[in-house]
Amino acid sequence: MKKLLFSALLLVSGVSVNAQLADGSIAPNWTFTDLNGTSQSLYSYLDQGKTVFIDVSATWCGPCWSYHNTHALRDLYENHGPTGFPSVVAGTTNDVMVFFLEGQLNNAQAQLNGITGTTGNAYSSNTQGNWVTGTTYPIVDLPNNSAGQSFMTGYNIAFFPTIYKICPNRTITEVGPLTSAALYASVASCPAPASQTSDVAALSYTGPLVHCEGSYTPAVQIQNNGTTALTSATVTITMGGTTVSTGTYSGNLATYGVANVTCTPIPAFNGGNLVVTVATTGDASATNNGVSSTIGLASNAVSQYVTVNITTDAYASETSWNLKNSTGTIVAQGGGNWVDLTAAGQTVQAPVTVTLSPSMCYTFEILDAFGDGICCSYGDGAYSIVDMAGTVLGSGGSFASSEKKLFKTGVLGLNEMETIALNVYPNPASDVLNVTFEANNADFVITLTDLQGRVISSKEMTNLNGTQVVTFSTGDVAAGSYIVTVASNGLQTTKNVVIK
Repeated sequence: MKKLLFSALLLVSGVSVNAQLADGSIAPNWTFTDLNGTSQSLYSYLDQGKTVFIDVSATWCGPCWSYHNTHALRDLYENHGPTGFPSVVAGTTNDVMVFFLEGQLNNAQAQLNGITGTTGNAYSSNTQGNWVTGTTYPIVDLPNNSAGQSFMTGYNIAFFPTIYKICPNRTITEVGPLTSAALYASVASCPAPASQTSDVAALSYTGPLVHCEGSYTPAVQIQNNGTTALTSATVTITMGGTTVSTGTYSGNLATYGVANVTCTPIPAFNGGNLVVTVATTGDASATNNGVSSTIGLASNAVSQYVTVNITTDAYASETSWNLKNSTGTIVAQGGGNWVDLTAAGQTVQAPVTVTLSPSMCYTFEILDAFGDGICCSYGDGAYSIVDMAGTVLGSGGSFASSEKKLFKTGVLGLNEMETIALNVYPNPASDVLNVTFEANNADFVITLTDLQGRVISSKEMTNLNGTQVVTFSTGDVAAGSYIVTVASNGLQTTKNVVIK
């Protein structure tokens, strides 16, 4: 939870941080008692057809206080909240509910009334002011127990304020600190509350978005938007107008309940756009029956040797990675115990070269234990997986709790490694980088590239023989991970180097 401590920095600096509960996810239900002693339950309002907005903030958070004092949520509640609720106008649209949830679990409730605590650290005792006076919608001080922790985990709150919109069908969207008018305008994007007896919806595509080889199994998440239980539904998947897969649901799905339907495999699948249509007997609406998704193919490596390069943010201990084969067995892994920095910054981890089986599919997975990736104000980290030719098989840095990249190994790695005996030093390098290799009356190209394949420097040398030493000046090269490639007669060898 330590990254919550930097929330004010994130929001003041305008850095974009990905919401940790993905838009379109199903919001978990919760029940808490507000400051007035009233029990409040999320789904009870959703079942009334209302769109619920929640502001998860902390009393010490300056940007939270600034947004709170725009009164956007108060105006939204008073003009559109439930009929007959305190301070709600007589002409309310009666289609919205609003909550403030204090998310610093170890705070004192007095902080909400503007009273600074005398124990604990700055985050468990500080307050920006009186949050209660003038707030007409319910305030919940999340309890520091399993229920409060379950809420923070279930909603993956990674920064304050986090402002979510939750539609009657339970789907959630992070809307951010918008004006009252903009918040209410977003209500129109919610599906209409359930009113028809039978109505099935295709909620989202849940099959893998990248495929390696062979048969591929599509999957889709469906939702019952009808007022009676959904007992059966059919799924049809087409590609270019031709049916390539089908699936069925049978059971007893309550209103707004969701289920995942795994469909029949598509043999020898080579990727492309899949169009999903779901239907049921007496379906009242066809507008919500379809979703589509484009499935890509995994990257192809030229060899069986791959190198994992990771630059973490300041919280290096939260980051780990693994490589899995096609059966899901972990064949290589790293991280999970890297040392944190004391301030925002980057740590370039030592590259790891892994020997894999040739002509097989592998999945690289990078994980963040806190759930906010390795990007942005904590050091803007990055990762890549490259083959012996320097081809980037997967890269990134901005993700939530995890990210996966698929690739297929080649078969040339052993010959490449035996062809040119290559070494680089010093590693890490600062001002200069020396590249040594053995030549045998041939022409060579020696190249320094970044992890995205951009050439930093390159030298062409002809008719070389014997031990060679090639020097690159690196004093003006940005700190990070790079790749040295020595190529000759169609063969090449690479080494990873860190420049500091």
